[in-house]
Amino acid sequence: MNQATVDRLKFDGQGLLPAVIQDWLDGTVLMLGCMNQEAVAKTVATRSVHFWSRTRNKLWEKGETSGHKLHVKELFIDCDRDTILVKAQPAGPTCHTGERACFFSRLDEQGLIVGDKTQDAAGGILESVLRTIRERRAYPQAGSYATKLFEGGHDKILKKVAEEAGEVLLASKGGKKEEVVYEVADLFFHTLMVLGYHDLALHDIYQELGKRFGKSGLRADK
Repeated sequence: MNQATVDRLKFDGQGLLPAVIQDWLDGTVLMLGCMNQEAVAKTVATRSVHFWSRTRNKLWEKGETSGHKLHVKELFIDCDRDTILVKAQPAGPTCHTGERACFFSRLDEQGLIVGDKTQDAAGGILESVLRTIRERRAYPQAGSYATKLFEGGHDKILKKVAEEAGEVLLASKGGKKEEVVYEVADLFFHTLMVLGYHDLALHDIYQELGKRFGKSGLRADK
């Protein structure tokens, strides 16, 4: 992003625009900040997120005191050119409270803030399904398929993964896209059951994929 591009951004009357910071691995919205032209330019040049502090009236680098910096992976501008999306790799928790992200308070159906902190805003549908799976393991529920699988033990879960992998193979050979989608969804669910059994998070998988991203070649043991 050169100076000409920065000049084309639409800053508000105070010379600012909002910057949404997103975890590049799982899409979690980590925080929202404000950038002016200098902050945008610094972020682009250093590949470390900079903001303009409205309270301190100064430029600052995220993590300059805590060490919890946000390392830029990609930058995007919205259709109106008045908002920036930053996909970043966080070095530690992003929120000043020590939480991974700033969005950990839920509004209930009446619009009231729920007191307990939650990480339910993190990630997407796969994270939501895994949270439910882990809840079923901790608190078994009658009639729950996940509870039934956990009660059947490790081998039953692994058998289902093998069965669903075979169904994906057959669906792919059959060439019907809707069947491939259906069977892959089943395989994803039962793979999440494996993660739930071992008390692993999807973020653990994302981090491993992040290490491999952009690298070519086969593993040494393959």
